[in-house]
Amino acid sequence: MPAEILKALADETRLRLALACRGRELCVCQLLALVRLAPSTVSQHLKVLAHAGVLASRKEAKWMHYRAAELPEPEAAVVRAALDAFARTPSGREDARSLREILRLEPEEVCLILRQGGCCSSAPGTRAAARWPKAGRARSTRA
Repeated sequence: MPAEILKALADETRLRLALACRGRELCVCQLLALVRLAPSTVSQHLKVLAHAGVLASRKEAKWMHYRAAELPEPEAAVVRAALDAFARTPSGREDARSLREILRLEPEEVCLILRQGGCCSSAPGTRAAARWPKAGRARSTRA
């Protein structure tokens, strides 16, 4: 498990995501707003972190939430050290400022803002929506 954790934390985006989730639970829209990457890219990074045991997730209706997972020692110490070191970098400090702004909004508001910008994969007009016929369409009212 320590090797998987180190591999998971060897990417700056995954460090950013893990640091954001330390001490709090965030929905995917909040994480998307923070890292400003495509939803599919963020999803893959979150999958790596969850598989390594760094993050835990839960689904509530359409919302997916992530938080720091409880790890045994010494794995927890490795994660703490990596995140503490990253938090002191310019990127880590900038993310902390950005996250404070993101947390001022309700998660639903963040999601709506992202969808208006075309960031969510199910937003009408995106390539993903074109591939998935149900995305962005109203249900038929035919009887």
